[in-house]
Amino acid sequence: MRQYLDLCKNIIDNGTWVENERTGKRCLTLINADLTYNVADNEFPLITTRKSYWKAAIAEFLGYIRGYDNAADFRQLGTKTWDANANENQAWLNNPHRKGTDDMGRVYGVQGRAWRKPNGETLDQLRKVVNDLTKGLDDRGEIITFYNPGEIELGCLRPCMHTHTFSLLGDMLYLTSYQRSCDVPLGLNFNQIQVFTFLALMAQITGKKAGMAYHKIVNAHIYEDQLELMQNVQLKREPLPLPKLEINPDIKTLEDLETWVTMDDFKVIGYESHPAIKYPFSV
Repeated sequence: MRQYLDLCKNIIDNGTWVENERTGKRCLTLINADLTYNVADNEFPLITTRKSYWKAAIAEFLGYIRGYDNAADFRQLGTKTWDANANENQAWLNNPHRKGTDDMGRVYGVQGRAWRKPNGETLDQLRKVVNDLTKGLDDRGEIITFYNPGEIELGCLRPCMHTHTFSLLGDMLYLTSYQRSCDVPLGLNFNQIQVFTFLALMAQITGKKAGMAYHKIVNAHIYEDQLELMQNVQLKREPLPLPKLEINPDIKTLEDLETWVTMDDFKVIGYESHPAIKYPFSV
């Protein structure tokens, strides 16, 4: 929690104003941020200086694991996070590759589960990593990437958190996640939750112990219409103790995650927070 607040203060104190072409807004921007999450001790990085809606974050990542490409499927899991980018992003609405209402195109989990090879076949990156880790193998290439430069125009949004690298030392599993761009007031806590939960889930289904998760952000920013709320509300509040994440121990395989798992299989214990803050969202 403290590292999140320190990053926010660092952006405000040392950031540079940059015009964002996609949103038409200015961002106070900082290059290079590193966050760490102690998954081994279950220190769940849920923001406490405002109410954070963790279920939507986990539901979204479960949709990535399943390779979903439609906002309706994400809504069925319990999150509306893709509604705007699928249906309100004017560049995507004008894109001839868009298939219709709620279509997201070839983004995120589609690339992770069905990366296209030159011969027309698809590669399941996630399955390869799960199989290796289950066997206790680490070829120093246990990588899942959602960023496919050759298919950027086939999706509604370039992936922000784009690559996940797993590392195995003995029976201890680590994760390093890379993010090209981060809306710190709104998006970062989603991303923190997802990095933490991804390592916890992968350790559980491969029979390994979860260690540390490392979260590397290239472009961390606060939009101009978010700055006052961050400075005068959120940063004035004292952080509260971090909660714990409980995952149903019956989740034992990738197939479980692909089929029957719902948000009822996740619980957060001991979460206390300050009131919610309604930050503006930029599409």
